[in-house]
Amino acid sequence: TGLSAGHRLSRAGHSVTVFEALPEVGGQAGTFPIEGTRLEYYYHHLFPSDAAAIGLIGELGLGPQLTWLNSKVGYFYDGHIYDFVTPMDLLRFKPLPLFSRLILGLQTLWLQRFGDWRKLEHITAKEWVLKWGGQAIYDVIWGALLRAKYGEYADEVSMAWLWGKLAVRRSLKGSGVAKETLGYMMGSFQLLSDALAKEIVDSGGEVHTSSPVRRVRVVDGVAKGLTVKQEGRLVEREFDAVILTVATPLVLELVPELPELYAAPLAAVPYQGVMVLVLTLDHSLSRIYWLNLPEADIPMVGAIEHTNYVGPKHYDGAHILYLSNYLGADDPRFGYSKEELLAYYMPYVQRINPDFDASWVRESWLFKDPYGQPVIGTDYSERIPAHVTPISGLYLAYTTQIYPEDRGINYSVCLGEAISEIVQGR
Repeated sequence: TGLSAGHRLSRAGHSVTVFEALPEVGGQAGTFPIEGTRLEYYYHHLFPSDAAAIGLIGELGLGPQLTWLNSKVGYFYDGHIYDFVTPMDLLRFKPLPLFSRLILGLQTLWLQRFGDWRKLEHITAKEWVLKWGGQAIYDVIWGALLRAKYGEYADEVSMAWLWGKLAVRRSLKGSGVAKETLGYMMGSFQLLSDALAKEIVDSGGEVHTSSPVRRVRVVDGVAKGLTVKQEGRLVEREFDAVILTVATPLVLELVPELPELYAAPLAAVPYQGVMVLVLTLDHSLSRIYWLNLPEADIPMVGAIEHTNYVGPKHYDGAHILYLSNYLGADDPRFGYSKEELLAYYMPYVQRINPDFDASWVRESWLFKDPYGQPVIGTDYSERIPAHVTPISGLYLAYTTQIYPEDRGINYSVCLGEAISEIVQGR
């Protein structure tokens, strides 16, 4: 979001400075070195309907690096892996009674074509699914996925959020309905982040990594600049405008001067933390790229085998597996080391593939973000934080303002471009 906003503002002739706390630009789309290339901390791909991101990639001359590949989505239930892409896959999904399978298919098609999400935001996803789908569909599909992602907040999530998850899949690329095609940048999405940073610098701006912002300096109700930690010391910088692209709890820490009327809704948005264990393996875990793990006793949301999507040949023959989970940042498991987490996950991974063994693991990495997923409740459009804050010259752009769609690269680009227009008074 910050890089996209900075890019647009630079193009408009403004002098832009970007501060990134992490060693690499990109935020939640940042990457790390692996097998001679780079890989995202948290799995990412694009849908064919992601027009803003696709357009930006083309604008930056990176179109040839964006590759469209067939995905393999699956559902692990009661010891079996079920394909979960086509209508025929749904009809073969035995954990649901046949009548429920038919209802689920019709329900999904209807939601994908339902345009007025505002009619859905007054009801929770649980209430809507139980009313229009029934207990079996809720228990096996939507309720299971909501519980896995939102934990104690699962019953509070708005139906508008679930609509957004399905609506993004309206536009599929591929052969009829037989495939779902997803976009990935060969070499990782770091190419996009780096290109945006380069555009800003080439326009006379600055991009600073490993530079966490510690405070927004406010004088008489006006944002005058930032206090930033760089190379172990605090540095004061003056700016005409400040855009914060951080989670709302961090906004409250950075700007304690915010009036209660604006600050209270920020404080009221709960978050689920995201924790991802990345493994390079000598062998493939399964044939599926995105394997949903909805059963309540499995402590992971998904097993995303990246190299079932982008082949192992791009990673020196290694098979790359993300083991993903969402949980409260105060959950004891959030403090596990990568070794402790792998030992904890081991029996559950072996349920997917009984042959899996610790000797398969070449290397492992653990990434965590306590603000991975904002919890969006009912009637959120009435409480969504305004981009223009009560502090003059201070603006907010974060995932809590991506609504009714969910967070992701495309909507972060949209948000960055929107905030750049707002800052310029357009």
